[in-house]
Amino acid sequence: MMQRLAQAPNLAIATLWADLLRQDGIEASVQRQYLGSAAGELPPDQCLPEVWIHHANQLARAQQWLADLGNTPQHRWYCTCGELVEGGFEQCWRCGAWMPR
Repeated sequence: MMQRLAQAPNLAIATLWADLLRQDGIEASVQRQYLGSAAGELPPDQCLPEVWIHHANQLARAQQWLADLGNTPQHRWYCTCGELVEGGFEQCWRCGAWMPR
């Protein structure tokens, strides 16, 4: 039996989540992906795409995966030019140097 994992803020995020879950061996699909055009006729929160898990026994693992994704630590590094680079950036916005590995 399929179970809903989460509503996504948009179709791109829902598709990304479902693809990443499938890569991790969790069968997932995007539902309600075409309801965005009905916003206004239907309540906007009812038109958001959803990610559904195909097998109930994979739901807990998928929930943990989504929680881990939301708590991913951000990179914070100092470039050789002295600039502090925060967030998911791997290239310095001041001089263009790449993050050291």
